[in-house]
Amino acid sequence: MQRTDEVGRTLLQSFEHVRTERATFRTKLQQSGRLGRDTDLEYPPIPSTCAVDGSYAVERLLTTDLAATAAVAVEGLTPPSEKRFWEQPRHQVTVEAETHNEATNSVLRGVMMTMELSLATKAPHDVVFLDGSMTTPVIYLNQSLNQARYAPTLKLSACLRQRAKAGMSSYLEILQSKRADKCWTFCPKYTTNREIGKAMNWPETYDDRGLLTMLLDAGEFTKPINLQSPESEWHINTAAIPEAERKEADELEEKITAELKNVVVIYYKPHAWMPALRLEVNQAVASNRSRLAVLLHGVKHQCGTPAILEPFPLYMADRMVKSLARAVPAFRQATTQRIAETYTGSLDEIFYGMHGFRTDAGG
Repeated sequence: MQRTDEVGRTLLQSFEHVRTERATFRTKLQQSGRLGRDTDLEYPPIPSTCAVDGSYAVERLLTTDLAATAAVAVEGLTPPSEKRFWEQPRHQVTVEAETHNEATNSVLRGVMMTMELSLATKAPHDVVFLDGSMTTPVIYLNQSLNQARYAPTLKLSACLRQRAKAGMSSYLEILQSKRADKCWTFCPKYTTNREIGKAMNWPETYDDRGLLTMLLDAGEFTKPINLQSPESEWHINTAAIPEAERKEADELEEKITAELKNVVVIYYKPHAWMPALRLEVNQAVASNRSRLAVLLHGVKHQCGTPAILEPFPLYMADRMVKSLARAVPAFRQATTQRIAETYTGSLDEIFYGMHGFRTDAGG
């Protein structure tokens, strides 16, 4: 608490600097030709929307780990309601009891990502929101498949190997965004990338989203700019995928890494009460004025209240799926009761063996 005054003064100086320099930053941004307004685009019918999000939780017990992951798809505000067929269930869940293994978290994230990608491609909506960056799936899939090779005894590793190729196929469909009546957009809340800042030579102390929130007026967006290139090439290690599917997986991996070069970034401030939203989409969506209009109109229609600082379906999907971490202890208690009903030994052994020490969670 004694540090609050000093930290507060530092942050105050930063805010004051942006406030005094706002006109200069904004003028340069306008002169660069990077600003656009949603009113300059056509006004399409309100698109149907949905969002997909996932989370995972690992409860560390004395004798084992309870590992759970889930993904859910949530429809946006209505109207309009999507009339086309939408496959059910609109959620997927995996729960396993695993031996203690440091690879569990990483493999579990990979399974979670395959679930999210599957739900996102099955959704028939005009605009599908996904949490995180467009590059998050390639990172998670690569890390999890690497770990699965060194943890072959995990049941989750077998699950991941079975789902990996289908997950990569769904990921490629999202990256390509070939369908004119549908687009997918990733909406990360936080990123270290500074595509606009580097192009405009802004100080490195300012991140794009924070500064653009103060610079953009309601209804303004930045013109598409290529996603920041990584220091090394994107890669998915397909060695853990069953040999019968390896060739197809390798082909998918090549196409995925190629399509990642076509990802662009748009910052959009739909209303005065909203922060600038980072939207990552395929170049095919951003370069088509009609598809871009549908995307921005969908975002704007789903940000109708100052109480929620992100598109409504993303908020609801996040709230639903994050309850998984709270559900795992209840699952453990119910499992403990089932075991105790039939266990012939001392109940002390059940009590200690099923005692939870820590819950790791993420999404």
